[in-house]
Amino acid sequence: MEDLQLLTEVGAKIKKVRIGKKLSQNELAMLCKFEKASMSRIEAGKTNVTLLTLYKISRALDVGIADLVTH
Repeated sequence: MEDLQLLTEVGAKIKKVRIGKKLSQNELAMLCKFEKASMSRIEAGKTNVTLLTLYKISRALDVGIADLVTH
């Protein structure tokens, strides 16, 4: 799998879970203590997220990290 494709898929999964939880991008960013612009880049697959970032997002969404990185 291409690197950019992986980042895009992870970002799309985060967005799908966020929408399912009825959270705005800004609300999720605030829960994670990120800037909204950072969350936007993550969901768009334009940034390579760290394990710590994925952990914070998964905690805020109340899902496991694996739920955000698997198909």
